[in-house]
Amino acid sequence: MLPKKNRANTKDVDKIFKVNPATGLRNKFLVSSSLTLEYFEDHSNKESKISFIAPKSIAKLAVKRNLLRRRGYSALERHIKLFPAKVTGVFIFKKYQDDVFTLANEIKSILNKIN
Repeated sequence: MLPKKNRANTKDVDKIFKVNPATGLRNKFLVSSSLTLEYFEDHSNKESKISFIAPKSIAKLAVKRNLLRRRGYSALERHIKLFPAKVTGVFIFKKYQDDVFTLANEIKSILNKIN
């Protein structure tokens, strides 16, 4: 599990999904086959903050959604140091994928697109 300082809280997640009033645009996003990363650069943070969201449309049972989130965090642990500093984002599951190795590869490919 990621340390609490590297996980986005509910206020950060609300900022991610709001439209920027200055530009009228949403934040940046990157897509892979089973994950979507929506993020923005938060200059008040010193470290990156990343969380996972498993929608109810992907897994009806809360137990399965929590399993997906835990698998996502365990896959992200290996790559959290590679994220650029000051990035606050959320990974959203697009389909049910509980294989940690596959999730780690998708996170790595998304990281290559950011850097």
